[in-house]
Amino acid sequence: MLTPDQAIKLSENEDVVSVFESRMNRLHTTNSWKFLGIDSIIIGVIDSGVWPESQSYNDYGLGPVPTRFKGECVSGQNFTRYNCNRKLIGARYYSKGFEAVNGPLESFNQTFFRSARDSEGHGTHTSSIIVGSKVSNVSLYGLGSGTARGGVPSARLSVYKPCWFEECTDADILAAFSDAIHDGVDIISLSLGQGPPQQIYFEEAISIGSFHAFQKGIVVSASAGNSFFAETATNVAPWILTVGASTVDREFPSYLLLGNLKQLKAFGVNTKPDQGKRYSLIYGADAAASRIPSRNASFCKKNTLDSNSIKGRIVVCILEKLGDDMNEKLTAVEEGGGVGMILVDPLAKYTLRQSVIQSVLIGEAEAEELYKYMTTEKNPTARISLTVTNVGIKPAPAMAVFSSKGPNVITPDIIKPDITAPGVNILAAWSPVSTADSINYNILSGTSMSCPHVSAVVALLKSVHPYWSPAAIKSAIMTTDIINFLTATIADNTRNFIRNDDSSNAMPFDYGSGHINPAAAIDPGLIYDYDTNNLIDFLCSYGASVAQLKNLTGTPVYCKNPPIPSYNFNYPSIGVFNMSGNVSVYRTVTYVGEGPTVYYSKLQAITGVRSSVYPNVLRFSKSGEKLTYRIDFVPYKRSNGSFEFGSLTWRNDVHMVRSPIAVNVASV
Repeated sequence: MLTPDQAIKLSENEDVVSVFESRMNRLHTTNSWKFLGIDSIIIGVIDSGVWPESQSYNDYGLGPVPTRFKGECVSGQNFTRYNCNRKLIGARYYSKGFEAVNGPLESFNQTFFRSARDSEGHGTHTSSIIVGSKVSNVSLYGLGSGTARGGVPSARLSVYKPCWFEECTDADILAAFSDAIHDGVDIISLSLGQGPPQQIYFEEAISIGSFHAFQKGIVVSASAGNSFFAETATNVAPWILTVGASTVDREFPSYLLLGNLKQLKAFGVNTKPDQGKRYSLIYGADAAASRIPSRNASFCKKNTLDSNSIKGRIVVCILEKLGDDMNEKLTAVEEGGGVGMILVDPLAKYTLRQSVIQSVLIGEAEAEELYKYMTTEKNPTARISLTVTNVGIKPAPAMAVFSSKGPNVITPDIIKPDITAPGVNILAAWSPVSTADSINYNILSGTSMSCPHVSAVVALLKSVHPYWSPAAIKSAIMTTDIINFLTATIADNTRNFIRNDDSSNAMPFDYGSGHINPAAAIDPGLIYDYDTNNLIDFLCSYGASVAQLKNLTGTPVYCKNPPIPSYNFNYPSIGVFNMSGNVSVYRTVTYVGEGPTVYYSKLQAITGVRSSVYPNVLRFSKSGEKLTYRIDFVPYKRSNGSFEFGSLTWRNDVHMVRSPIAVNVASV
């Protein structure tokens, strides 16, 4: 306790930093989200609709719908305007394009609603990942139990449904884009896309619709796809934020205990209390029905198994092809009297589903162990254990095997995907009519699940930086690192480089710029910005014609002559697809910090290429200042058709701004 005079004297002591009066503070109320402005952010989700009764869409605590929203809550089958509220503020549906190609919806003999109501679950799942309200005691048959919530529970949702029976036509998608843009959404989240290969941007609905959204300042976040292999990434236009999928530190194993007491990690939803008995094992191939080849029986399809052979046993089945109908196999085993099924599936950990009989999926390594046991044991047996929830798994994240990969087949100077986010075994809201057991929450895997995680981070950034362009927000998400860890966004929780889920090394064509880091993205330090004019210049560098550009923009646009080299487009990552001799790449960064600062460069070496940065120090005096730098690449060894990788990081006392580099040296 000091008098004012004593405080003045003490403050004059050179060993004292400062003296100030201690004032009373009050506990802050839960108004922080409103202060950030998240409750005024509107997210448009283009998907299979919504199940509005889900508790994830309750609007408790939200204020009035933003007056700038121009959308509608369109009535339809089992859906009225009263299904919307202060969270679910808009709902539209589109079927004309689908029905023009496929005939009436009624002809499919499947459950559907001619409205924005979701009969498939996908749209409910993805949208609740973004905006879901807090809901306690949520689980899937007791798995993953806890409180479910979206990334930004205070944001608003407007739903656009162009998808029916897991298919969405370009015509309906473009209509959805048009309405979403007109309605005034801030973000469009899109967990859908064409199968590979990606179509050229000028003839592809998502590329065209998202370009118009970009022009209006709307960020479009889209999934990269689930096609496993190189050159399969879709939604790769440079104006789209393209998202890959990676694991989280949680698994749902259902261990397989063999008769020799060896334990194999398996995956399934086995939660029935009477489970845990030991049963005899048999391969489907060894239980072929009369006149059925053993190979056909190994797939465990309908009418291929001998009931006398499988009765009371656990049947081991294999896939004929990826995407096989697991339910058909389960039904074949159950109807034949089998008590359980083991399915060998390289995607074992990514697929969780409840079944009438106990069942698990195992990977190829576990399948080899099982084969050794079954071929050496006279009467092989196994017990399928109850499924458990394991958290704290290491290493995590790892890139999901299914996540579509680059390089970008349309504009290869743009590294795709841009970023990766959680997309494995994600628990979120569900449509109860889409499954026989009427569940309200489900666990799914896919880039469909990782995309809405990124959309939620975009919403957070949009609330903090409402006037930033879509390019600036994308840059903040792609380049930000934590200062204490040199490779934070490309490191897992063991502080090693992110790997693929099959333990192979992951590269920028797997994860883009790395795993998303929401906290760092809010304050990126530097951003790489660009506008539609820059995008036109970029497309011109790839030889776009006037007619093609008009398809995209809607108005005649003409290219500069000579065009600007494609690798000089001001993207947050750096790619040179066809390096023939020495190349100089230019980038311009905008400082978005406070006060003067100095950034220092660090280049990670690239195999076969000498590189240097000029200037290697950037000195900024004020926020908003732009500075340009150049990277000189001098190749000395050909890449033999494959890319080599490196990175450039700009660093000051607070920030690290990292750009991956991918180069393909065609000639020295």
